[in-house]
Amino acid sequence: MKLIPTEVIWFDGKLVPWDEARIHVLSHTLHYGGGVFEGMRAYKTPRGPGIVRLKDHMKRMVDSCRIIGMDLPYDVDTLCHAVVQTVSRNKLEEGYIRPLAFRGYSQLGVDPTGTPLSVIIAAWPLGGYFGEEAREKGIRVGVSSWRRMAPDTHPALAKAVGNYLNSQMIKLEARRHGYDDGIALDVEGYISEASGANIFLVREGEIWTPDVGSSILRGITRACVIKLAKEMGRVVREERIPRSALYDNDEVFLTGSAAEVTAVTEIDGRKIGNGTFGPIARSLRDAYIDIVRGKVEDRFGWMTILPAAKQKAPAGA
Repeated sequence: MKLIPTEVIWFDGKLVPWDEARIHVLSHTLHYGGGVFEGMRAYKTPRGPGIVRLKDHMKRMVDSCRIIGMDLPYDVDTLCHAVVQTVSRNKLEEGYIRPLAFRGYSQLGVDPTGTPLSVIIAAWPLGGYFGEEAREKGIRVGVSSWRRMAPDTHPALAKAVGNYLNSQMIKLEARRHGYDDGIALDVEGYISEASGANIFLVREGEIWTPDVGSSILRGITRACVIKLAKEMGRVVREERIPRSALYDNDEVFLTGSAAEVTAVTEIDGRKIGNGTFGPIARSLRDAYIDIVRGKVEDRFGWMTILPAAKQKAPAGA
């Protein structure tokens, strides 16, 4: 995701200029990975910018901190208000929002006890995560040689900074092999997730996705898609899924706040279905986008709508 600087970043309760949001090079999280973050989108709607499932994202951030033993100094409501402040002050109609909680500067060593905690929230414009063309044509992926962490090594249910070294290795390997992304297996060889997105398989009208025991992040967009699929009358199965099941599906797609709903048209050089954005994935993508862009009623209460940014009056007005 290319960074496009905006005006300010929320930093421990203050809105500071983008270029002045700095930390010390000896900050603890920079060396040991003990932080948590979130990623969410704001979409342009007819009523103003809309943030998707803001409270759910901030609750997951608080939960992630609890899992890794960080005593976050802000509650969910305070964090939600800070996100709204950040998006509003930057006059961002549509884009990506990145909250981050991290351990700062005071001492180094594996034990983080007593290290001060900080929170930042940044927001900037963002288009298609895999590129605009992929939004319609889908992507090519390969199964990675890098496995996801075992349940007693890293806490996969926490969106923890350190977990994403694994994601980086998966993504870099995929790029070396000419793919857009990689699919990781868990330690027992079952399908887990992509480098930064959950995965769904469609076979004979039924939808399958790995369960939370498969070393996945409990994705918020994943939950949206499951709800939409069930509303459409689709059977959704959350189970352990063997690798071989990747190759004999009618459709495969990824979900995530950044990835949205993205079709997978090829895995390990094998065409999936007819090699296009399949009808079930497309119907779910369209239903999701219609809600987040305000084209239909927000019947699930997913959206936090901000007042539209006031435009600067022309000179002499």
